[in-house]
Amino acid sequence: MNDLAQGGGNLVYIIITVGTMLVSRWVGSMLQRRFTEHSMRSIAFSGAEIAEKMLRDSGISDVRVISTPGQLTDHYNPLTKTVNLSEVVFRERNVAAAAVAAHECGHAVQHARAYGALKMRSALVPIVSISSKFMNWVLLAGLFLAASGDTTVLFIGVLLFATTTLFSVVTLPVEFDASRRALAWLDYSGSLAGLDHDKAKNALFWAAMTYTVAAVASIGQLLYYVMRLMAARR
Repeated sequence: MNDLAQGGGNLVYIIITVGTMLVSRWVGSMLQRRFTEHSMRSIAFSGAEIAEKMLRDSGISDVRVISTPGQLTDHYNPLTKTVNLSEVVFRERNVAAAAVAAHECGHAVQHARAYGALKMRSALVPIVSISSKFMNWVLLAGLFLAASGDTTVLFIGVLLFATTTLFSVVTLPVEFDASRRALAWLDYSGSLAGLDHDKAKNALFWAAMTYTVAAVASIGQLLYYVMRLMAARR
């Protein structure tokens, strides 16, 4: 009976893994397509100028906007208080660059306003950093030992995985809220209007979907390991 349950659990794991991988690739493809499309729509401001203006309008004077090498490397660093924009986003004047720059400034605004979900995610970073290094090995060892009836290591592995899943889930309101703040400011400031504003909203939607897929995948995999743990304890 346990072998049958394990086989069913393995099938569920394969379905979750393959399914989320395919959806993730599709979302990534759509994201790339939309950003390429919206990068062709020129505007008056560069990504750096958009970021600096949004920070000023938000009353934030202690955050710097800097250029960082690479693509898709855009992020806000709360430790150094810097909005880091990839070279393309920093210098180019198009809707996609504006959307990304405003989104990252949305995180800076969250930090300045002590947004709860961002504070929680920041608090989880050290724990998740440790969990990510060891959880795969702990889970592998745990599954092996569980076959002989010892579920302690597997339980620890599930706890480690749960912290990374929690991080993925908490990331969702952080990202969606940053986009909401970005779009509200773009609308309020008149930096983008009409069709351009809709394009920016579309670009940020697909960016947020990558985090959504990652969270769903993590939840599905966590449930699989919980099922394996429960089955081993019977």
